[in-house]
Amino acid sequence: MPRIDKVNLELSIVLGAARMPIHQLLRMGRGAVIELAATEDDAVTILANDHPIARGAVFVNGDRIGVEITSMIQREEKGRTERLVGGAEADAA
Repeated sequence: MPRIDKVNLELSIVLGAARMPIHQLLRMGRGAVIELAATEDDAVTILANDHPIARGAVFVNGDRIGVEITSMIQREEKGRTERLVGGAEADAA
């Protein structure tokens, strides 16, 4: 079995989303605030190389912010749909 020395993996956390016209985005300056369609209690989506792999919850511990994984997302091979463990369906990205 070949040995794997390096695996590049980019992890991202999606906290929320916002829609705005591109002209409004281009007029924004440094320090501008974009309001997200989410609350502090909403679940976040955890992405690995831009693919959703889990859902989680944000928590603060002292001066550190963390994400706790609450459920994994399984990808079906044939239908290429995603499902949360337990059967609830999730949006495909």
